[in-house]
Amino acid sequence: MTQILHHPVTDRLRGVLFGNRVHRGWVFSAVLYALLIAIGFVYLHPLLFMFVTSIKSPGDLLNPMVQWVPTEFFLGNYIKAFRVLNYPQTLLASILVSAVPSLLQTVVASLVGYGLARYRFWGKRLVLVLILATFIIPPQNTVIPQMLTYRNLGLLGNPLALIIPALLGQGFRSAIFILIFYQSFLSLPKVLEESARLDGASDLRIFFTIAVPSAIPAYIVSFIFSVVWYWNETFLTVIFLGGGTTTLPMQLSRFTQAYENLYPPGVVNIFDRLNEAVKMSGTFLNILPLLVMYFILQRWFVESVEMTGITGE
Repeated sequence: MTQILHHPVTDRLRGVLFGNRVHRGWVFSAVLYALLIAIGFVYLHPLLFMFVTSIKSPGDLLNPMVQWVPTEFFLGNYIKAFRVLNYPQTLLASILVSAVPSLLQTVVASLVGYGLARYRFWGKRLVLVLILATFIIPPQNTVIPQMLTYRNLGLLGNPLALIIPALLGQGFRSAIFILIFYQSFLSLPKVLEESARLDGASDLRIFFTIAVPSAIPAYIVSFIFSVVWYWNETFLTVIFLGGGTTTLPMQLSRFTQAYENLYPPGVVNIFDRLNEAVKMSGTFLNILPLLVMYFILQRWFVESVEMTGITGE
């Protein structure tokens, strides 16, 4: 029988390169980081290209030698886009029609999801089916009855056309948020609620002291996605708000016309005409609030997952 001899130096080198039970090897780490960098580049490339293009001067745009490193940090494109978008006013309008309904929708969806997860009542399965139906049926099929109803109530052109449905659990894609909270509260151990009831806690107190802290990740995820969907929704927003309120995405969709109104082609010089850099600046200003929101709430989301790692039974 052949006996395999292991040299200490060889074993250590093999462990450093290919890893062992305690540490990952350099080869595995190199492949892993290369894969993550490649995936990250695919996602970040459009954003980097947009930002680099937005800070290019007219001379850099016309110079084929300038690709990723502009010769100067030119902010004139952002100044023009800021004026064309009427940024302060449209930003406040966008926050009003996205953050406020999203906050109300998240709270109401959590109440509905908790009721479906923790209480038994007649017609519960029918309610779940109807909630799923509102998620499956495209909103374009129900937009005409909604528009007629809002017109009869005098809500067309008013932000209340988005706020009131969110307050009643019928905002944009409310069904998916209700199901998120439904699954989150189903995983909550019933022992916690039973112990609280033995101590004399009411249903409302149990919800705020036990259910809500355990569902913080669901609240954050629901709020983030709700804000993004309200922010990017232009079809329904244009129909319900009409000309009463103008949001950043709505103004960006008519960016060319708004730019020509401020900078007529026959009046301004060639450097003030609409170019790719100005369009990129307007697009970046449009998504900047969402990027800031992601940057702020990402840390809270990770910490919430770590703090509320409760398993159901």
